Amino acid sequence: QVQLVESGGGLVQPGGSLRLSCAASTSIFRFYIMSWYRQAPGEQRELVATLTEDLNTDYIDSVRGRFFIAADSVKDTMYLQMNSLKPDDTAVYYCSARRVGKTHEYWGQGTQVTVSS
Repeated sequence: QVQLVESGGGLVQPGGSLRLSCAASTSIFRFYIMSWYRQAPGEQRELVATLTEDLNTDYIDSVRGRFFIAADSVKDTMYLQMNSLKPDDTAVYYCSARRVGKTHEYWGQGTQVTVSS
């Protein structure tokens, strides 16, 4: 069982930055595939960024070059640094963890990000 807790969301103006955190209850890096998802009102949840078990990263086109994943293995925490934020980035952001070779995905409770002037 893995528990994930997100934090760091809030209200920010267009062009601003936020850093989201996803704290895990156990050692996860190199055993789990970690991901950030987001869900805007009335929209389906979409995958935003992934950190693989060998610490490779991947991003969807709309955030590549603006969002960056970082991992702190001592704190068992994954971060999502979000720069040059746009109103279209407004959503609830969730982190997830899936053990390599397994199908079950653990989810955090989500954190709201609102980009507005």
